[in-house]
Amino acid sequence: MDRRVVFDFDIEFTNGGGIQGQDFRLDIEKDKISDKELADYIVADLHLLMVGKVTILNKYYVEERHKRKTNSENTTKELLIDLSHTIENGLVTYKGLPAPIICDYLSRENSKQFYEEGTQFQIGKIEMVTNTGTYLDCPFHRYEHGKDLSEIELAAFTDLDAIVIRIPYTDTLNITAQHLKGYEVRNRAVLIHTGWDSHWNTETYYENHPSLTNEAAEYLRDCEVKLVGIDSHNIDDTRGKSRPVHTILLGSEILIVEHLCNLSLLPDDGFSFSAIPPKFKGVGTFPVRAMAKIYKK
Repeated sequence: MDRRVVFDFDIEFTNGGGIQGQDFRLDIEKDKISDKELADYIVADLHLLMVGKVTILNKYYVEERHKRKTNSENTTKELLIDLSHTIENGLVTYKGLPAPIICDYLSRENSKQFYEEGTQFQIGKIEMVTNTGTYLDCPFHRYEHGKDLSEIELAAFTDLDAIVIRIPYTDTLNITAQHLKGYEVRNRAVLIHTGWDSHWNTETYYENHPSLTNEAAEYLRDCEVKLVGIDSHNIDDTRGKSRPVHTILLGSEILIVEHLCNLSLLPDDGFSFSAIPPKFKGVGTFPVRAMAKIYKK
């Protein structure tokens, strides 16, 4: 037998007034549903606006046959996948650069002197280089007069139509233009999945990692992609002193995201990609909370 929830509700509107409902019944897919989930369902199902406080009352469950499709079946779900590494005190992202120092500026114990009994706060202090964790590069990172983070439009790194191209590091460390051909990449974020993130925070991670050739960068530039990301130590081969991929891509205002992870959890396409940094002036790279948004029925 299907399961339903029975409840009363009281909804207040922010512009005055309200509505109530008694003995309201809702089909549910699981054994229980929270008050917040019920409130969100009612607001969406009744197409209510200017909603303030919602109170759920007298909730209980019964076994009855479902009367209609549940709300989850009628709406598109968004699945969010975190593609960022965790930044913690002492993390080495790039050998030769200092690790971040993450500590208390004001500890909870020391904060007691400023507040009434039972009230405590922590204020953190972070000292780090901007190339830490999973980060985004913009033109200023490579070019003195290129756009810095404060000058990049939100649309350049938010909800980009994206594609994953899978080139396992066990097959090759040199990603060429040929590896990238045959895919729909124009005006998209192109995420290169090599699997190198499996070596994160180990000695292996920093040496002989997968990278793009300059011909691959030129191909992506000519296809007018919007952003290129990779789950490797660097998008360039770091064994030499030149950085042609950074030069080519950032020179065309194509953003770069390095040190991605969890690309194995994504479909090849049918998702959007975001990697949003703070709005700093005079900064060309900074950690991001990179994420994919997958739409599922």
